[in-house]
Amino acid sequence: MNETLLTFYPNVADFLAADPADIAPIMLRFGKNQIQNGMFIPGSVNNFALGHEPIAPAKPTYPMNYRDQINRHLAETWAWLEHHQYIVPAADLNGRNGWKLLTRLGEQAANQQDFARLRELTDFPKSMIHPSIADKVWKEFVANDLDQAVFAAFKAVEIAVRTAGGFKPTDIGVPLMRLAFKPNVGPLADQSKPESEQDALMQLFAGAIGSYKNPHSHRTVNLTDPREAKEQIILATHLLGIVDARTPKQ
Repeated sequence: MNETLLTFYPNVADFLAADPADIAPIMLRFGKNQIQNGMFIPGSVNNFALGHEPIAPAKPTYPMNYRDQINRHLAETWAWLEHHQYIVPAADLNGRNGWKLLTRLGEQAANQQDFARLRELTDFPKSMIHPSIADKVWKEFVANDLDQAVFAAFKAVEIAVRTAGGFKPTDIGVPLMRLAFKPNVGPLADQSKPESEQDALMQLFAGAIGSYKNPHSHRTVNLTDPREAKEQIILATHLLGIVDARTPKQ
């Protein structure tokens, strides 16, 4: 590989202005090419990336008076990669001496041309998802099984409404939402609110289940946009929070 960071950022000012998340895929690929016995040292990868190779003739590099800023920026990039679980410390003494391993996600990213899409998949904190569905939904989302992630989220909404309202297992889908939140009658309706607001909430639940749970139940939706899937999962999280608020505390 003859590329260095200057291949991507010929001007040091452009490199220093770049977000670490944008530099990350470049350093990850450099790291993959510097692996020894399954591991690499970020400092050695930095030297390679900057053209400071000890044996080969020196390649063009950035001005030395920017060295501290460059090193800090590269340190932030490696920290970003580790925080997002693209790399992890090697085991035992190797890890304490600074050696790193590519995770399975890191291997995938190092081999993937569309790193922006992978970032879209992984830059979704599990903490934003309702605790009752976080593990399952986040795992499927990061695995790029977007259809299943969205279906699981809204299936959880349906189950939560059925349980909180004391309905039968045969009560499902949009009719269940209308029964549960029917103004002034439904067990999950907030009768302290004006009837128009109660009706609006009923329509929100019915529309969400009809739009995002039912299609996934009956056919393959082929959801491909991670951002769209995120928005739908966050909506399911919001609805689950509303059901929590209507459920009597034990």
